[in-house]
Amino acid sequence: MIPILSVLIPTMGIISLGRVFRERLSNDAWRGIDRLNFELLFPCLIFSAAASRPIALDDAAVIGLSVWAIMALGLCLGWFLRPFGPERFLDFAGAWQTAWRFNTAIAFVAVSAVDNAAPLMSVAVGFAVPLANVFAISALSRGSGLGPLGIFARILRNPFFIASVSGMALGASGYALPQVIKQGVDYLAGAAIPIALMAVGATMDWSALLRLNRFTGGITTIKLVILPAVTFAAVTLAGLPAAQANVLVVFAALPPASAAHVLASVYGADRTLPATLIAQATLLSALTLPLWIYILTL
Repeated sequence: MIPILSVLIPTMGIISLGRVFRERLSNDAWRGIDRLNFELLFPCLIFSAAASRPIALDDAAVIGLSVWAIMALGLCLGWFLRPFGPERFLDFAGAWQTAWRFNTAIAFVAVSAVDNAAPLMSVAVGFAVPLANVFAISALSRGSGLGPLGIFARILRNPFFIASVSGMALGASGYALPQVIKQGVDYLAGAAIPIALMAVGATMDWSALLRLNRFTGGITTIKLVILPAVTFAAVTLAGLPAAQANVLVVFAALPPASAAHVLASVYGADRTLPATLIAQATLLSALTLPLWIYILTL
């Protein structure tokens, strides 16, 4: 459990720094930071994570289809909270995506606490990133009033989608980037998470951090309790090998990524609600994630 807390505590600390520096930068400056993350830093992070971990084809079917099912369940359950969310669909879509998005950094730390599951988390992330972005971009584009062709075109142009697909393709090919290029990409990737977390802290409603209502409480319960509980029951009934079962339950129990806040901002959705949801779920996952790992190690 200590390795998990060693990631969660600094994460909340960097979010808190965003609150400290909120007044030192204008709203336009924070929106510019979100744009930088959207167009450059997060794509580098996504590409680096996918390309540097080759995908084993024998694990792809089980892990890939399972993480898609987990995210689809999060999407469907989150939709039932529509009556309790923001009135404008675009604002709802910005927050809705936190029901299926996942924190990659916490994923690789958390899975190291269970036996033989760490190599499979790269497979889960590789398959999950493209679909997570397709779901999110589709919802946000619909909120922007685009038709099916417009949504499809926006998905294809999205930097997150391009980075995840190209990174998976490179990882599956077995080839590696030249070291000079890889080092430059990794430098940019390393800046993505701390900068995005500070932007979350600058945007979120701090007074609502521990004040869960029907909508935020519902989203957080879906992400941290219902998805891992359903996944645990499913892998137990299916009799999956321990490594596959462990990585799927850990994946289902992850808090949402700060990329959700970045994407909402870029598409013109309310930035405060997803930022608050990310912080709430990250804080509460300090309790729920170690509990799920404890159950897996019994």
